[in-house]
Amino acid sequence: MQNAKIVTSGIVLRETETKETDKILTVLTADLGKIALIARGARRKNSRIAAASQILAYSELTLYKRGNWYMLDEASTLELFRGVQEDFTLLSLASYFAELTEAVTEEGEESREILPLLLNALYALGTLKKDPRQVKAAFELRLLALCGFEPLWDGCAICGAQRPENPMLDVVRGFVHCGKCKEQGGLSMPLGTGGLTAMEHILGCPPKRLYSFALDAPQLQMLSHAAEAFAAAQLERGFRTLEYYKSILPPER
Repeated sequence: MQNAKIVTSGIVLRETETKETDKILTVLTADLGKIALIARGARRKNSRIAAASQILAYSELTLYKRGNWYMLDEASTLELFRGVQEDFTLLSLASYFAELTEAVTEEGEESREILPLLLNALYALGTLKKDPRQVKAAFELRLLALCGFEPLWDGCAICGAQRPENPMLDVVRGFVHCGKCKEQGGLSMPLGTGGLTAMEHILGCPPKRLYSFALDAPQLQMLSHAAEAFAAAQLERGFRTLEYYKSILPPER
């Protein structure tokens, strides 16, 4: 006998083809957290769940459980982020966002702040046409902070100066310090004064104002490099999708 149906909304973080026409999806949902589900027939021509079974599709999902698995019964797409899906470079960056989100979330844990963060990042990329470096840095820092990896940014962690001079981010030990203040160990990346101000905004602002900051190109580049290195160092891993995204970008000037 089929179990009671569950209705939730979620975004596909990863899709894996299995058997002849099925997929296994990793989905970040509003109330069930990250789950794995089986989408039977999702690869079949004219399947009614095909659109909702592609990576980055945000949909209302009707599920039921069979043993330890969630099974996808029905799906109604809410947002496919066409502006991202139709731009190969943006799609590559968005795929990194999905892989990073999957890496920091646990199955079944609440993700009520993380889901809207990812949705807003995709909207900022595809609809608002925000600078990808700005979206990437803000997403990385805010996501890591939500998962317990927020860096110490309110002053130099070594000398105690309230406003660090030539500020740098120690991406391994997770704190900001003056450029002249150095200790053994760690790995520090330059932030610049503007980058530090932007990081303070990213970590402390209301969610709807996450991308309401501006930096010139050199400072934005520094912030982007620092945020990327911070995510990699704190999670102690690299990301295949990030390496691919970087490989298709034009050389930095």
